[in-house]
Amino acid sequence: MIEDGDRVIGDSWAIANYLEDTYPDRPSLFGGAGGRANALFFHCWAAAVLHPGVARCVVADIHDHLLDEDRDYFRATREKIFGKSLEEVQAGREDSVKGLRQALNPLRLMLSSQPFIGGDGPLYADYLAFGALQWARVISPFKILTPDSAVHGWFQRCLDLHGGLGRAQPGYD
Repeated sequence: MIEDGDRVIGDSWAIANYLEDTYPDRPSLFGGAGGRANALFFHCWAAAVLHPGVARCVVADIHDHLLDEDRDYFRATREKIFGKSLEEVQAGREDSVKGLRQALNPLRLMLSSQPFIGGDGPLYADYLAFGALQWARVISPFKILTPDSAVHGWFQRCLDLHGGLGRAQPGYD
């Protein structure tokens, strides 16, 4: 969620479009109209594949980091989504992470030939994917990425963006 003056925007896709349209003098998040269309595909892929895949690996760890007063709501809503207890979901994370890594294969192939999803520099798709993996890094000791993967190298580059802002966040390294 962001606030810009008296505007409040809560959805990541809406935020990216708002920033792109409202601040055309700033670096583009999409790299043009074609990039915006491609970013929408990536946004949908992240919502359907990446975020649920990461959640299956760290959902009980998230619960354990919450304030006591938030835990019951989190547990009830997530257990309804997954159809089983948080502990049962996360108990299968060794298998879940294999599926997630397989789902990351197109990203791995892409990042084997360029430093960012956006090419030579990051765009919206980079920040979107980085956010999901950073979420896992700061909430769980469970390793999603293997150190020998091109995705891991890209993630390290993303941690160093903007003066190392991502790396400065406490996490399980």
